[in-house]
Amino acid sequence: MKLSAPVYRLRRNARNLARREKISLSRALDRVATAEGFGSWNLLASFHRNTSPSKRLLELLQPGELLLLAARPGHGKTRLGLELLDDASRSGLRAVFFSSEYTEKDLAGVGPDVGNNRRARNSIEPVLSDELCAGTVTASLAGDCGGPIAVVDYLQVLDQRRSSPELSEQIKTLKAFAGASGARLVVLSQIHRCYDPVRKPLPDWTDVRLPNPVDLSLFDRGCFLNDGKLAVYPSP
Repeated sequence: MKLSAPVYRLRRNARNLARREKISLSRALDRVATAEGFGSWNLLASFHRNTSPSKRLLELLQPGELLLLAARPGHGKTRLGLELLDDASRSGLRAVFFSSEYTEKDLAGVGPDVGNNRRARNSIEPVLSDELCAGTVTASLAGDCGGPIAVVDYLQVLDQRRSSPELSEQIKTLKAFAGASGARLVVLSQIHRCYDPVRKPLPDWTDVRLPNPVDLSLFDRGCFLNDGKLAVYPSP
């Protein structure tokens, strides 16, 4: 069974429906699921988990690797990053989400169980800081020998603070840390505004928006999204 739209869009539709008809979000989610041919949102979510790109990405991502996950705004890169962490957490891995853009309240409406919105067992650990940099990531994960997986939101934010090292040096730091520790690190990224989906259905390495030069070959792989579709490319 194929969904009419990516799950993140269906969830957005449900939120709009809940506001428009002044009903609970859970009821709106069930109505959206029914329209997709499922008896409830829980059934739709279960189907999605068993067929989702996040599971394929988790199987692909190896210990010690640094991956770039890139898309235009609104095309699901944060959602996919959180689903990847959720799948990792369900597998017993430590899963950490680094961001200076989100609050825990924001995350509750975007992705799976995060922070205080947690399951009894594993959940995603948020590290939310206005001073996010590569040092924040390495300090938080240092000493964890269990092969943690982390998502960093996002590449361009790492370059915003003058007191932080140059972006190229931060990516080298993350690459070295992943290789030495066995951590799997995923860095979210924006795509350049000039990317034209009519000309090219999916973005690639040439479309990554870089405020300052970065050696993209430091990344082991790149995952690029657009309109619910996904492509994974090797290092450029």
